[in-house]
Amino acid sequence: MPPVVTFIGWHDSGKTAVVCEVVRHLKIRGYKVAVLKSSKHKNICFDKPESDTSRISRAGADAVGFIAPDQLVIMGKNTGLSLLTMSQRFFPDTDLVIGEGFKNAEDVEKIEVSGGSSQRLRDQVSGVIAVITSEDAPGYHVFRPDETKEVAEFLEKRYILKGRIGPYASLVINGKKVPLKTFVQDAIARTVAGLVSSLKNTKGARDIELLIRLPEKDDTQDAS
Repeated sequence: MPPVVTFIGWHDSGKTAVVCEVVRHLKIRGYKVAVLKSSKHKNICFDKPESDTSRISRAGADAVGFIAPDQLVIMGKNTGLSLLTMSQRFFPDTDLVIGEGFKNAEDVEKIEVSGGSSQRLRDQVSGVIAVITSEDAPGYHVFRPDETKEVAEFLEKRYILKGRIGPYASLVINGKKVPLKTFVQDAIARTVAGLVSSLKNTKGARDIELLIRLPEKDDTQDAS
């Protein structure tokens, strides 16, 4: 599963502009980046040339999704999937998935774009690790609004390169990520890789995706 981070902030804080610049910098470095954007508004025409999703696409994102109360623009309805689940299901071959919004997403680290607002969103939500602001933010990684290149480098080191140091495995059950200790990740990754290596046309396999769907339990079989 690709690593996921989301940019949060109040309306007109400049989130989209920051995301576009960060995507450009990561693309220059040769990475595949997907962006998922959320909105609280309905009846939005997402494909207008001046729309945020169009701007993000022009910035070079390999895939762009849009989430609103009434629509999920990967052609479908919003069925309430979590950000982690959507990232794994729709963008499994990317190096990084960037969210815009999703301030209440669980198990996802967040970067706040303050935009000069006196209200600190980081005081209201969990998981904020960095802040893009012109002011001080003790206890957080701080970037100035014009330091999007530095933000891209931060994401590269924290998420993309970190995941390439050794074998990595993630486990998502019914849409919820299950924390795995390093030795468990290593055991799962090496076991699956060993089984895959015995199959044809798998030479050089690096990213392996395995989806297991179990049949629903028939409670009547347990009846005595």
